[in-house]
Amino acid sequence: GWHMPSFPVDGSNSQAFYAQISQTLDQTQQYFDSVWVDDHFWPWAKWQAKDTPYVECFTTITWFAARYPTLNFASCVACQSYRTPGMLAKMVANLQWLTGGRFIFGLGAGWMDEEYAAYNYEYPKPAVRIAQLEETVQLIQALWQDTPASYAGQHYRIDNAYLAPKPDPIPPLLIGGGGEQLTLRVVAKYADWWNLPGGTV
Repeated sequence: GWHMPSFPVDGSNSQAFYAQISQTLDQTQQYFDSVWVDDHFWPWAKWQAKDTPYVECFTTITWFAARYPTLNFASCVACQSYRTPGMLAKMVANLQWLTGGRFIFGLGAGWMDEEYAAYNYEYPKPAVRIAQLEETVQLIQALWQDTPASYAGQHYRIDNAYLAPKPDPIPPLLIGGGGEQLTLRVVAKYADWWNLPGGTV
């Protein structure tokens, strides 16, 4: 797969950056089977200016998945804090439907505290974010399987919620994160794939 850059590193404006992405996909789509898109609002690289053009994960995937129908597209990884679990379940199911089953669902607990603060998201301690991640997976699974669906966790809940169409097939779940005590337990219980952000296996 190809990890799509989320921001230009050469000072390009937004139009030039879009052209770079499109030209790269035009030239390389026959060599790759998947495209992976980050889920942030501004560059995570400390050396990059915050006002650099930056893509949003799900709208970017929707646009390019329509333009390149031979490729799978993945969130690498979606931050569970940035969208309510019910909304995220619907977005993923909708992408899976509209793309004909070409979406890979990458999900993580979130880590970029500066971004959380700027966009007014609560930033609890890691153990809480990982507990929220696990509840997000459980709630999404309930919505994808049950009609109607109800779920009551410590952090999230739904009551007699409907979701149609159901994702068919259910997309592979990739969970990102490297914490050995908590994150890897969630990976082992729920994930098809694991995104190792650094360190050793």
